[in-house]
Parts: sequence; C-alpha cells; structure tokens
Amino acid sequence: MKKIRVLIADDHTLVRDGIRSMLTLVANVEVVGEATNGREAVEKTKQLAPDVVLMDLAMPIMSGLDAIRRIRREFPGTKVLALTQYDDSEYVVPVIEAGARGFVTKMAAFSELATAIQAVYNGDSFLSPSAAAALVEECQQKTTAEGGKDPYQLLTDRERETLKLVVEGHTTREIADMLVVSPKTIEWYKTSLMKKLNIHNRTDLIKFAIRKRLITV
Repeated sequence: MKKIRVLIADDHTLVRDGIRSMLTLVANVEVVGEATNGREAVEKTKQLAPDVVLMDLAMPIMSGLDAIRRIRREFPGTKVLALTQYDDSEYVVPVIEAGARGFVTKMAAFSELATAIQAVYNGDSFLSPSAAAALVEECQQKTTAEGGKDPYQLLTDRERETLKLVVEGHTTREIADMLVVSPKTIEWYKTSLMKKLNIHNRTDLIKFAIRKRLITV
C-alpha cells in the first residue's frame, strides 16, 4: 500500500508531536518530516517531496500563507492543507486563494483531519464546517455589496499609508515621523479613514487590511 507522505509545519512542538502521534494510527499515512516556520516548510518540501503539507498559518520567519504561495508556485505536485485555530473568512479566503487545497481548524476531530488529508491527496478540496460557513458568509456579503463602491477607493493616498502603518502596529508618533507630518495630522487621517470605512476599532481595521491583502496572516 502506497502511503501518503505528510510534512507537518507548526511552530509549537506539542502540536507537532500530537499530530504525528495521531497520524501513526492511519495505516496509509507516513509523517516524513517537520518544520517550525514557513521558510523551513518550503525547504523541507524541496528536500522531502511530501504529498501533503499540514500548514499552520501563524509562524515566525515566514508566515504559513507566504509558504503556501511558494509551495504552490515551486512544487505544484505537493498539496497543502491549512491547519489553524482561525476560521473567520478573513483567514479562509486568503488561504484558498494562496493555493491551499483544504482548511481544517485545530478544534476539529482527528477523524476530520484524516479525511481532509485523504481528500487533498486525491485531488479534492476539503473545508471544515466552520470554514465552509465562513466562506459562504463572505460570498453572501459580496453579493449584497455588489454594485456598491469599494470604501477603500474613497481613501486618499495618505489615508491608505496611515491605514497600513496603523495595522502594522506603529504608534501615532512613529507614523507621523515616517510621513513627516504632525501627530495631530495622523490622528485626523485615522479619524477620517475609519469614518469612510465605517470601522470603529483597530481589530476591525486589521480584519479589513487582511481582506484587502494589505498585510498577511
């Protein structure tokens, strides 16, 4: 029996150990390697040629999302299955667009993960129920908003620069120094852009920035 060769990419040792232990119970699955960050996942994919990569998204050095893009481009024969704690559409949509064949949350039952590995290996796609629901909601929101103007297009160039720097975690003073304006002017930009986007807190700004691909997850 040909075994499905799996690479586990996650920056938490306990998570990798747990997944490896569980996968030993699946007769036709073999864990051929592990990676602790996105860059190492790409390197191990090149070295080991796994059939499926289980990819966490929030990893150091190179994010899982960037690693998915690299693997899809450089090693099209390898399927990627995203395995993460997040299931909002802000995460699901970019992951699928980046080239992952499936999306499973870490809260899923082991049987679901095993099914997902089999599915993507066979050329199918797989979404955990919560991820599928998020994707449906995203599509419905787009349909509802169809014909409306993208609020991002309402922002001035300065407001767009400010938005990106805010979601990257820079303080008002740091942004003011970067754009060579006063902190008061930056506060005005922030107030204006949030009003145009109808967003009222930094968390929602970050979600908006992820949807617009201004930052990666």
